Amino acid sequence: MKGIIKPIFFLVLLGLFSCAKSPSKSLHETVLNSNWTFKEVNSEKWLPATVPGCVHTDLINNEIIEDPFYRLNESKVQWVDKKDWIYRTNFFLNEGQSNKKNHEICFQGLDTYCQVFLNDTQILKSNNMHRTYFMDISKHLKKGKNQLTVLLESPIKNGLELYNALDYIIPVSANDQAETGEIPDGKRISAHTRKAGYHYGWDWGPRLVTSGIWRPITISSWDTFRITNLKTSYSLDSVAHIKVYSTIESSVETKSAKIIIKLNGKEVFKSDQNKISKGKQELVNSFKIKNPKLWWPNGMGEQHLYDLETIVEINNKIDAKHQKIGIRKIEFKGDTNFHFKVNGHFTFIKGVNYIPQDIFLNKVKNKHYEKTLLSAANANMNMIRVWGGGVYEDERFYDLCDSLGLLVWQDFMFACSMYPGDDDFLENVRIEAEDNFNRISKHTSVALWCGNNENLSAWKRWGWEQTVIKDQSKLIAEKIWKAYDTLFHHILPKVVNVSMANKINHPTHNYWSSSPSASQGIAESYSSGDTHYWGVWWGKEPFENFNSKISAFMSEYGFQSFPEYNSFKKFASENDEDMYSDVMKHHQRSSIGNATIEEYLKREYNPPKDFPSLLHTSQVLQADGIRTGIEAHRRNKKRCTGTLYWQLNDCWPGASWSSIDYYGKWKALHYNVKRAFKPVIISHEFVDSSLKVFVISDLLKEFVGEVEVILSTFDGNKQIKKWRNTISLKPNGVENSLTISKENLPNSIEKKEMYLTILLKQKDKIISSKNIFFFPFKDLNSLNPELAYKACLDTISNQISINISSKNFAKGVYLSSATNKNFSDNYFDLIPGGEKTIYLTIEENQRPEQIINSIKLRSLWDNFN
Repeated sequence: MKGIIKPIFFLVLLGLFSCAKSPSKSLHETVLNSNWTFKEVNSEKWLPATVPGCVHTDLINNEIIEDPFYRLNESKVQWVDKKDWIYRTNFFLNEGQSNKKNHEICFQGLDTYCQVFLNDTQILKSNNMHRTYFMDISKHLKKGKNQLTVLLESPIKNGLELYNALDYIIPVSANDQAETGEIPDGKRISAHTRKAGYHYGWDWGPRLVTSGIWRPITISSWDTFRITNLKTSYSLDSVAHIKVYSTIESSVETKSAKIIIKLNGKEVFKSDQNKISKGKQELVNSFKIKNPKLWWPNGMGEQHLYDLETIVEINNKIDAKHQKIGIRKIEFKGDTNFHFKVNGHFTFIKGVNYIPQDIFLNKVKNKHYEKTLLSAANANMNMIRVWGGGVYEDERFYDLCDSLGLLVWQDFMFACSMYPGDDDFLENVRIEAEDNFNRISKHTSVALWCGNNENLSAWKRWGWEQTVIKDQSKLIAEKIWKAYDTLFHHILPKVVNVSMANKINHPTHNYWSSSPSASQGIAESYSSGDTHYWGVWWGKEPFENFNSKISAFMSEYGFQSFPEYNSFKKFASENDEDMYSDVMKHHQRSSIGNATIEEYLKREYNPPKDFPSLLHTSQVLQADGIRTGIEAHRRNKKRCTGTLYWQLNDCWPGASWSSIDYYGKWKALHYNVKRAFKPVIISHEFVDSSLKVFVISDLLKEFVGEVEVILSTFDGNKQIKKWRNTISLKPNGVENSLTISKENLPNSIEKKEMYLTILLKQKDKIISSKNIFFFPFKDLNSLNPELAYKACLDTISNQISINISSKNFAKGVYLSSATNKNFSDNYFDLIPGGEKTIYLTIEENQRPEQIINSIKLRSLWDNFN
């Protein structure tokens, strides 16, 4: 009998445990992204709307306006920003949520002047596109149906009111193209509104001043408590000492809150006796990681990220938050020796300037972020500069930078303008800065915060200060400078440095007051700080000047090109196929645009024979020019520590400095950047007509290889000379590996028939190569390369392989197809008798035979013959 009772006792006990309640979720969230309608304030007709979205895209979707990107349509929609618009939705909270005591609504993106009403009660008035707004709505919610209404006031009307209320004029760059927006007297009003500056027009984008709900609206409901924020800090030696800061908002008091911290799913901290008071408080808990795996920039090592989770349980309610953390140490020094170190190693910066991917921000989806940032990483970049005339980017952007090893240079959103200095404006900006700093600085990839883009240069070097003194007064100039000094030398660094002192997020947060500058408040200098070099393009200096105009850090330089012909056909018609057609001029926003491209083209080439040839030639020109700059910066890495060309991407289709066009197609520049940013490259420079060949390495280990220089004729019938040298290069080194005197190079007549190939080999494998010409292409006696190709489908990889061959030398070999996918390589050279196989991935719902039949092949020679 006793043997029977004992098992029954344990079964009863087990039953009691199984009846115990498991914790339920304390927090419920609802995203208000459905049932939206909108109308112009004076209209009676409500139309369907998309949230997140904006007025322009909703008008397009309802066929009220035509696509502003097509041909000249942009000019037809300038009325939109002069109107006020109303958005509204009806929503029901589910039973579990409506029974909660506490309800908060979060507006992540209101663009820009808004009045928000919940059930006819105004709960918010906003005036800053860059801020996140939280409102307690517990008293305003009803059981059953609720209505949320957002009145979007015209940014132009509000901007004009602020402009007219000020008794002096704030200088703003002519990039703010107010005159094209039908604004009285061409008043430049963008400085008064905390809104993305590029919406008002820039020299690479349209003027489409949006309004809308551009990021999600979320209602959070809870009874007992919630975790509102999660941050980490750490110190690093052989052990990473991690502190976790969990912000708790509670409606109860307890001394028995349970806290569990997990790392990659494994428990690393647990405590059952934690005191929680009513209201908000921060809990700080610690743990260690022995021998942590470090996070490295792209090309230097792995991008290891730990998955951190904090779980809190109070009164049988539970909430949790996740964060990805990477363990790394970033050191930054500005002024005379501007440079970055990562994990103790000097890091030569290879990267690019980034602008928003669309003028209509709601159109940028996950696939666009992935394609654009993967393109940057695949081109061997290790830094993205988020330019200050756009927006603080979406979490998806920074998550990808973390995972891809792309360091982030993050501008605060100020560009090419001076700004008001009144208390309301400055306080608005302070909150904006804190909002975005606290959100973005959690990301491992963030390396530098910068106050503004070119504001200091405009004031000190573009003549703004003297113009204000002349046209207004010295007192007004002093008032404008005081606002600048307050904002960029006090408010913004305090936002960054307060968190430094408290060791929130990461051990250090670096701040640079203005790009470019020599130091705080001191205009740019080639001997100190960072530089924006625009002698090429704006100054129409030759590309060769890239070899001498080199500073401590080259944070901007560039040259324009046109998009490829297939991209052109998406925004224009056959009637527009001329560089100076109305449409081509309209989609060129640089004041010296197409004429400057033409001038540089004439220096290198004869007139292209047709419009597609013009587009292709412009891309080869751009690629050769910018590659010259990149290589010059890398060759001089002992005094230049980084290179960020302008720019990665476009926000609409047209001519620009981008290496990837609006539709995601890599230009010749991007393929060449990939070659120029390889970890080890071969490069050259002519000095007094003698050829110097360099090898440059960013590796953290020694590189041993062989350099070859080959002099050949374009028909390949004769290899004139060959030079060889073995090289042993120190980590992060650069060396002049071979010099060929001008006496050993061909004479002027022979040079028209010949070219040089420079090769870097390691164990007979070509690591890097480049072809060099002695004269502009128009002066060479080049031959028809007689290109041929064979294409076939690889059914295993679902890729088309294309084998290309050339009888004679071919420059700028270019393939196009009916797909929007990029080729594995493109815009390359082929030596006589050379072959190359490249690949093309097939898009969904496309037949391989259609893609194969659409492939077209050309080289630079075909553009003129």
